[in-house]
Amino acid sequence: MPAQTSDQRRVAQAANGDERAFRELYREHVRPVYWIAHGLLGSAADAEDVTQETFVTAWRKLPGLELQGESLLPWLATICRFQAANRLRQRRRDRSHTTDEPDDAIPSTIDVEEQVITAALAARITAEIGTLNALDREIFRLCATEGYAYQAAAEELGVSHAIVRNRLSRVRTRLRGAVKEASGA
Repeated sequence: MPAQTSDQRRVAQAANGDERAFRELYREHVRPVYWIAHGLLGSAADAEDVTQETFVTAWRKLPGLELQGESLLPWLATICRFQAANRLRQRRRDRSHTTDEPDDAIPSTIDVEEQVITAALAARITAEIGTLNALDREIFRLCATEGYAYQAAAEELGVSHAIVRNRLSRVRTRLRGAVKEASGA
C-alpha cells in the first residue's frame, strides 16, 4: 500500500477530531482558497468571509470525506466556489431590496467553464508542488503559504537567507510555467 501524503494523513486525523491536524490543513491551504474566492468575488472582505465559510464547511464535512488524490485543495476549491455562488446570490438579493437598478457587474451564476479551469489549475499547481524536493516544498510552504519572511524561513530551516530567496525564486518560476502550460498560454 503506498504511503499517505501529508494531506491524506492530516485529513484522516482531522476527520477523527484532531484540531491540530485541521489547523495545519488550514495554514497550508488558506491562501489558495482565499485567492480563488477573491477571483470569483472581486472583494477582499467577501473573499475573507467565503474563505472562513469554506473551512467551517470543510471541518463539518471531513468525517465523511474520502479524499480523491493527494491534495485537499481541489475539494476545498469546490466548496469555495459554492460558497462564493451563495455570496453572489445574497448580494443580488440585498441589492434588489435596496435599489431599483440591478447591478450588472454581479454575474447571475458562476461560469461552469471557469469552475473547471480553476479546479484544473489548482490541481496542476498542487501536482507541480508535489514534484519539488523536500527543502523546496518547505520553503514554498513557509514563505508562500504561511507568509514567513525569507530570514524567518531560513532560520526555521537552518539555511541561509540567500538559499531561501534563490530557491523560492526558482519555485515561483517553475509554478508560473506550470500555470501557463495548464492555461494553454
